[in-house]
Amino acid sequence: MTSGVAAVPLPPLIDGEQLPALLERPDVRLLDVRWALDGSKGEHTYLEGHLPGAVYIDLPTQLAALARPAAGRHPLPEPEDFAAVLRAAGISTHTTVIAYDDTDGSQAARLVWMLRALGQDAALLSGGLAAWDVPLETGPVQVEPGDVPARAWPAERIASADDVAAGKALVIDARAPERYRGESEPMDPRAGHVPGAINLPFTGNTDEQGRFWPAPRLRERFIAAGVPEDGDVIVYCGSGVTATHNLLALEAAGFPPPRLFPGSWSQWSADPDRPVATGPNP
Repeated sequence: MTSGVAAVPLPPLIDGEQLPALLERPDVRLLDVRWALDGSKGEHTYLEGHLPGAVYIDLPTQLAALARPAAGRHPLPEPEDFAAVLRAAGISTHTTVIAYDDTDGSQAARLVWMLRALGQDAALLSGGLAAWDVPLETGPVQVEPGDVPARAWPAERIASADDVAAGKALVIDARAPERYRGESEPMDPRAGHVPGAINLPFTGNTDEQGRFWPAPRLRERFIAAGVPEDGDVIVYCGSGVTATHNLLALEAAGFPPPRLFPGSWSQWSADPDRPVATGPNP
């Protein structure tokens, strides 16, 4: 801040009404993380129109390492690789990041969780691109490179497949119910879920406009599902992307930071030694 007084760290979620005032701060940067598996969304949609000043971040190439069975479809990138992405986007140690996509936050949540796990101030714009009603900019945005250093992924925010299998934490599957039950598996080697995991689809965190429910409603949802108020929680999805939607929602609802299983179902199901459960029950 120009006054020399440190800004109060942001909560994991903000709404469009908060955004204009935040963007008056010189330490705030907008990042656009629109992406779709089928290629229908990506940098080309960003160039056609984005929030003023936003820099594009490509999820599969900049927020993930190369896919491999032992680590899943979207492993976390190496610390130096991720730092290089952030520096190119103008991010420094004290930059506050606000990220968005154009749906329910399920893409941009990955970046926000990664940053918050590393101690970088970051928030997800609830409601996405439509949350701020301003004329869109077109084309790329040029920024001065930042100087954020490489930082190791903190062990306390990440779970391995063995941690999941140990049975000491509540494990949450954030995928759609039909994938959890094993009725459909469009991408990964086997259908079903991790034995013992409960199903809390990330889509239940938002309304029809992709805006997150208020914190009390989110908390009610998680408490009703049996999420402990102070216990160990691990969240997974297909490849460690939409699980971060639940991670941010849990934090917004006042739960201690849960852990991400980055390899998620894509890693678990690729290992023939890992058991698989099907049906509606854990």
